[in-house]
Amino acid sequence: MEPHLSHQVTGAVATVVIHNAAKRNAMTAAMWRALPPLLDELAGDPDVRVLVLTGEGATFCAGADISSLQGSPAEAQSLAVAAEEALASFPKPTLAAVRGHCVGGGSQLAAACDLRFAEEGALFGVTPARLGIVYPASSTRRLVSLVGPAATKYLLYSGELIGTERALRTGLVDEVLPEGGLAGRVEEFTRILTARSQLTQAAAKEFADGRTDRDDHWTAQARGSGDAAEGVAAFLERRRPGFSWAVPGRG
Repeated sequence: MEPHLSHQVTGAVATVVIHNAAKRNAMTAAMWRALPPLLDELAGDPDVRVLVLTGEGATFCAGADISSLQGSPAEAQSLAVAAEEALASFPKPTLAAVRGHCVGGGSQLAAACDLRFAEEGALFGVTPARLGIVYPASSTRRLVSLVGPAATKYLLYSGELIGTERALRTGLVDEVLPEGGLAGRVEEFTRILTARSQLTQAAAKEFADGRTDRDDHWTAQARGSGDAAEGVAAFLERRRPGFSWAVPGRG
């Protein structure tokens, strides 16, 4: 089967899967190009509340397909950055579910997600120093925001792979699950996310990502949504809240 991205929507959760089994789910140029429009489609789907990104089988993503770098490394890098930025700007919660290798471009994609859950035995690495490539400024800053300057320098200077224990300690991953436990935990956690207020999540995503020009916007959204009144009423009545605010569709 040709390398490709697949997706499915189950309940309110969209799952995007990287398929390139022959090369440990390395991303080809065509796959990098396909990701932004796919994310745009899913962002505009009102039924989608959460996005999960994962790899087929026992590997998340071993990076960019090196053969795609032979023609124009700069073009290949620009495709990866465009896909990374599209994922980072996805307006709903995103979670990378990581097994096996999460290296190079795979780490770029995982870092662009809001959260990263990994199965024990996963390996993470940022490897441009092995190829003499300058890691993009935006990707470097995103990595610094996750793990801090010192850990970023360790990863970028050395290109060494780190395991889940160190990844958890540095903040590169949020949870580590025992072997065989990742799928169940992702299902459980995404179910939690879909039950929460989209208003809270959307505002928190912008604030946490450093946006500083939307305070008044979110104050107005909160005032007009009715979500807070519904949340308080549901708490007092010991029932599940029916939050009504939704992320606006694109287009």
